[in-house]
Amino acid sequence: MKLFDGVAGKLIPLVLMLCAGCTSTTVDEFRQGETGIASHETVVILGRRQVSSYETSADFVECVGDRLAQGANGLSVVPEQEFLDAMFPWFEPRTAPLRTQDLERLMAEEQVALTMRGFGVRYIVWLDGFTETIDRSGSISCTVAPGGAGCFGFGSWEDDASFSARIWDVDNFNAVGTISTDANGQSYVPAIVIPIPLIARVEANACQRLGDQLKNFVIGS
Repeated sequence: MKLFDGVAGKLIPLVLMLCAGCTSTTVDEFRQGETGIASHETVVILGRRQVSSYETSADFVECVGDRLAQGANGLSVVPEQEFLDAMFPWFEPRTAPLRTQDLERLMAEEQVALTMRGFGVRYIVWLDGFTETIDRSGSISCTVAPGGAGCFGFGSWEDDASFSARIWDVDNFNAVGTISTDANGQSYVPAIVIPIPLIARVEANACQRLGDQLKNFVIGS
């Protein structure tokens, strides 16, 4: 046990060092209009789920919302599910507005307008995207013998998290910009007796970078 602890103690810093450099993230911003937000106004972040082949992860939507709310300049964010429940059925996948013109027509409904004002929503942010594994290689085999058990081998895979955020200004019914992020990383699992996964945190990195960029965009800096 002492030998294992000593080896683990040496491996953990190496694992952390390797994982720190295994993800690359790019962010692109396209601004179409001026932005700014008052202290009494809020942002709601919604995941696009109209595409049959995938759904934007609710966990990713929540992660970006949490990122916007953090810090001294944190924004007031309406939780997605709370907003969807209050707006049922207008923001369900089959009925949600796809364009700002659709939102303007929807706001003509008295109940929609009252609920939107009740939340103080100034911006609706539509998140669209997913994370996929694009390459796998290697293999790991494990055996059990009378003297003990162990694994040997090496596996790796590449993950790509690609997301975009389209920002709508509810006051003016305008699309004011789009922010796109792409995070790519290689994960490894070397196994000498025990597997040691070195996981690239691509989706977490995409959330962090997109959330920070989105916050600055909404504030207007």
